[in-house]
Amino acid sequence: MKLPGHDAIARQADEHLVTHRVELPKKVVERPIRQVGRRLLLALLVLVATALIVYADHEGYNDTSDGSVDLLDAFYYATVTLSTTGYGDVTPVSDAARFTNIFVVTPLRVLFLIILVGTTLEVLTERTRDEWRLNRWRSTLRDHTVVVGFGTKGRSAVQTVCATGLKKEQVVVVDPSSKVIDAATADGYAGVIGDATRSEVLKRAEVHRARQIIIATQRDDTAVLVALTARQLNRGAKIVAAVREEENAPLLKQSGADAVITSASAAGRLLGLSVLSPAAGMVLEDLIQQGSGLDMVERPVVKAEVGRSPRETDDLVVSVIRGHRVLGYDDPAIGTLQLTDRLIAIVRATPGARVTPGVRPMSPE
Repeated sequence: MKLPGHDAIARQADEHLVTHRVELPKKVVERPIRQVGRRLLLALLVLVATALIVYADHEGYNDTSDGSVDLLDAFYYATVTLSTTGYGDVTPVSDAARFTNIFVVTPLRVLFLIILVGTTLEVLTERTRDEWRLNRWRSTLRDHTVVVGFGTKGRSAVQTVCATGLKKEQVVVVDPSSKVIDAATADGYAGVIGDATRSEVLKRAEVHRARQIIIATQRDDTAVLVALTARQLNRGAKIVAAVREEENAPLLKQSGADAVITSASAAGRLLGLSVLSPAAGMVLEDLIQQGSGLDMVERPVVKAEVGRSPRETDDLVVSVIRGHRVLGYDDPAIGTLQLTDRLIAIVRATPGARVTPGVRPMSPE
């Protein structure tokens, strides 16, 4: 067994404390620093324009210190006026200067305040909106799919289930890398940044309400801990995990996984089959790629098929699920199909077709 001891793993998880947060898909917007910089520049232009307006009519203003208003005094007056400070040491005394203050400087003051205060209000509004979206997302999330690990395996698994009709809003990705979560949210999935071996991280992904959990981590020992934690939080969810070493598959099943895929062995078998028969390898690869060519699906038996043999159905049936047993299409124990049976069949994929109720995609191991 290549897995380290459970106590050592637990200590490592406790020592590796990471911050975790939920990221929802966002629209592509301008960078905040660029927005703030642009508004500050606009505020500076308003300040300069006000100072030049005052200096152009400096003879209509009075400075209590020396009686005259120069360019520096004009900028000083513009600053204290636009910020509504108003010390009163520089004041308009002529009718023209007061007229300009009423119809020009005052609107510029209002614009200046809108620019600066509006930036703060927008930040607060954005935070409030994000918090509202997060609370609404949590309250409406039910029977969703949690994907732990968004590498090549996790991304392919998500694309497969979404190709069968699962909405992206019903997928939550968990990964410790913020860059990976950014990529997931850019694709339209919700994401949780954090270590999935910790229960509080999985709780943020609403694992206790999930229908199915896909574990596609880079390490087998991590997959074991995730499976244990997820099964403790959700006893009824279907957990599918991927491991690199075949000898670790039984441990994953003991940890609570319903199905375990050995990625290295599966790839090796596909390579070997392609060497022996390239055409057979192409067919099997076509079956793995959901939504194009041929697809392998699990579906219920319809009333018209009851009493028939698996070979008499319209689809190419490869196995029959009866109770907890999976029987080959030619198994004599099948006899005729029953209404409670489920069929694993190969069907022709239809681009853009939605999955009918009761039909689930199947991925060959």
